[in-house]
Amino acid sequence: MRLLGKTALISGGDRGIGKGIALALAREGSDIAFNYRRDEAAAKSTAAEIIALGRRALAIQADVTDYAQVKAAVTKTAETFGRIDILVNNAGIASRGRFVADTDADEMERLFKIHIMGAFYFIKEALPVLRKQKRGDIINISSVSPFSCMAGHAPYAVAKAGLNALSSVLAKEEVGHNIRVNTIACGLVETDMGTRLVKGMGMDLKDLAGNLPFGRVCSPQDVGNLCVFLCSDEGGYISGHPIFLDGGAVY
Repeated sequence: MRLLGKTALISGGDRGIGKGIALALAREGSDIAFNYRRDEAAAKSTAAEIIALGRRALAIQADVTDYAQVKAAVTKTAETFGRIDILVNNAGIASRGRFVADTDADEMERLFKIHIMGAFYFIKEALPVLRKQKRGDIINISSVSPFSCMAGHAPYAVAKAGLNALSSVLAKEEVGHNIRVNTIACGLVETDMGTRLVKGMGMDLKDLAGNLPFGRVCSPQDVGNLCVFLCSDEGGYISGHPIFLDGGAVY
């Protein structure tokens, strides 16, 4: 087990990509804490699967846009497990896909609060704990969207671009504390959000598979597997970079 004895804190870890990451890290020996916003049933189910893998699990209800709730979640994780080695900022939402001229200001703010401020809150509170460990890892789950900059994607693309910049700055600031910071730029992933996004474009996720690299959609487990690698000894010399997980697609 490549992550035996470590503790990971994952935002939005109850389902989708976050669940895929949680289970992948748990399979490699990491205990898992994660926050969820509302879906208590999904959180309990994910926690049960982590425990079935022989690891400890802690599900915490918290809104990532509320600094006090994030602070409490980080504190509870550190108190429960005595350490935090890995932080994964995964919680996120999609935008409504309007052109900039038709985008409401509150839509832009909503995306920023979750993707940028939510990640910042977790990072700010977890850093003092991460710095105490022999090694720390922060992984921010981003997207190919800031690189493709498709029309109608401004709120999401700009928010993720901000997250990418935060990652790059943080990697330089924390290298002296032996903390690695990386970004995973995902393409389309087979999740509820991915399904809704494609449906909003008048398509079905399964119908797209044949046109995607390797004939399938990226899975949450694919994202989790990359997280395992980055947090393991094999990924020990990688920091400060966006790593594309899109099957080599051209967006």
